[in-house]
Formats: sequence, structure tokens, C-alpha cells
Amino acid sequence: MVSPRTLVLSAGLTALLASPANSQSVAPGLQTDVVFSEYSELASTQELVRRMASPLSALRATQEAAHAGKTLRGQPVDLAGERFSIYVPPDSRRRRYSLLVFVPPWPRAEVPAQWIPALDRHDMILVSAARSGNDASAVERREPLALLAARNVMAQYAVDPQRVYIGGFSGGSRVALRLALGYPELFHGVLLNAGSDPIGNADVPLPPADLFQQFQDSMRLVYVTGERDEAHLVDDAHSRQSLEKWCVFDVDTQSEPRVGHEPADASAFARALDALLRHAATSPARLADCRARIAAQLSRDLQQVEAAFTRGDTAAAKRLLGGLDTRYGGLAAPRSVELASQ
Repeated sequence: MVSPRTLVLSAGLTALLASPANSQSVAPGLQTDVVFSEYSELASTQELVRRMASPLSALRATQEAAHAGKTLRGQPVDLAGERFSIYVPPDSRRRRYSLLVFVPPWPRAEVPAQWIPALDRHDMILVSAARSGNDASAVERREPLALLAARNVMAQYAVDPQRVYIGGFSGGSRVALRLALGYPELFHGVLLNAGSDPIGNADVPLPPADLFQQFQDSMRLVYVTGERDEAHLVDDAHSRQSLEKWCVFDVDTQSEPRVGHEPADASAFARALDALLRHAATSPARLADCRARIAAQLSRDLQQVEAAFTRGDTAAAKRLLGGLDTRYGGLAAPRSVELASQ
């Protein structure tokens, strides 16, 4: 188990981007077995849990670590033993590249060959980690590897920080959604290829309020799933419903005709990238009204927990608090943590 640590957003992003220079140590084209060396505080175990776990889960992790006499600082992966594949367009027509960090469901690091023409058209670098498939731990491997991939590519290349995206296929797409939710100052869009989850629950808790507000304000989400991939189309529908419930409106849906559960083909991937780079404006009034509704309900739910503690019904209070933590995640902090600690 691991524990969280608070970082200021701007300081964290500075730590991610800090590097001696934008020296291009990886040649244009497709390179495999690439080794990176730069770390980031954003990928530390503490910061991953602060952003990706609910406040009470993080509190329990902190307490368990303290009882075991352990310190949980540091990085969960050793980059010296990790390998990445990276595709760099041969020549950028712009002053800066865009970047797509791809989380795979398989253990190998590969760049789907059918995606390269669309990457070239958008001057987009794609990077993917090995041993980051569905059988790997999310918090110990998949999430930090994706973050460190972004950190190293941005250190070595002139990447436009406003055109950095996260994506995945199948189970990797689910991890990509979690990373977009937890790191909205880094990733400005997420490409969900045949894999998605609802947000705001035990599996995908909401991050701290400042991060979630940034996610609502600026995240672009694009779903692309084969029209014959029925199970994942249902998942997509549930995921999009949860986004609307939580005031996330910059969403686009792409369907891939006559395709089952497989990575997007060249045409579908090109359309998805076009959609990913095309943000849709959200009505400020709609967003404000939606946020006000959530804030009012959260206030009522917190009052129920506080009332249960006040009347001495500790069992009911803890049950209500657990439900509050599951539903609201970081939106209920710090009050939820204060109540749990009393």
C-alpha cells in the first residue's frame, strides 16, 4: 500500500517538464527498446495515490504504512530496466510536436503500423511502454510508466504542452481514462479505443476538487469503438452518462463500421485524432448550474454524516462516510478525512 502527498499543480508540471535541453536522443521514425532516464515527482507513488485513490483509501494507506514503520517516498519503477517504443514523425511542419502516450493491453511496446500516417499528418509523437499490459499493476507500473514516458519525450523533443494526450486500447483505454482524470494539467485529451468506465465510483474515484475542476474545464474525450463490439459499446454508454452527471461535456463519439473488438484501423484512428484535437466549447452557464447541483448534494450528504456522528450513531456515520468517499472521492476532502479521523 502507498500514501499520498500534496503537490502544487504548477510545481508538479514544472517538475515534469524540467530538463537540461530539448536534445533529440531518439532519431525520427520508429524506435524500439528505448531506455529513458528522467524521473518526475508526478509519477511518484505518493502523488499517484493522492490523485488516483479516494481520500479515505489514501488515509488508510498512510496509516498502514506508518504502522509498518515504512516510508513510501520514491518512484514505483526503475527506468533502467524498462523499455519503450516511440514513433517520431520524420519532419515537423510546426515548431512543436504533439504527443500521444499510448497504454496498451498487451505486454509488448508497439506502435500500430496503421496509425503512422495519421501521426505524421498531425506531427504527433506516439510513445508506449513495454510490460504495461492488462496483467501489470496499474499503480505500480502502468500509470507511472505512462507518466514517465510523457516526461522523457517532453524533455527530449519540442512538444507543445497544450497538445499532449493520453490514449489506450481495451484495458489500456481504461487506464488512460484514469490518468486523464488524475492529471488534467498534463493531458489535454484522452482517446478511448474500445475500453471505458464510469467515473465517480470505487474503481474510478474523482480526484481532488482543483484537479477535477480542471478536468471539467479542459479535457477532451473521444470514444472510438467497433460497431460489433457490443459489450464495449455498452460500457461506453455508461461511461458517457457518468461524465454528463459529473459535468464533463467536451465529449465526442466515433463508431467504426463492421468492426469488433480490435484496435482502430487507419481510417478510424485518423478520424479519432481529428476529433481529439477539436475541442468543443461548453456553455459556462450549463457548467456552473451542474457544479452547483453537485455542491448542493454533497453538502446535504456531508450533513447526514455529521448528524450521525453528533447523535452518537458511529456505525451509521461510518457507513454513510464510506458511501460519500466512494461517490465523491476528492470532492469531499478535506472534510471527509476530518470526519474519518475523529
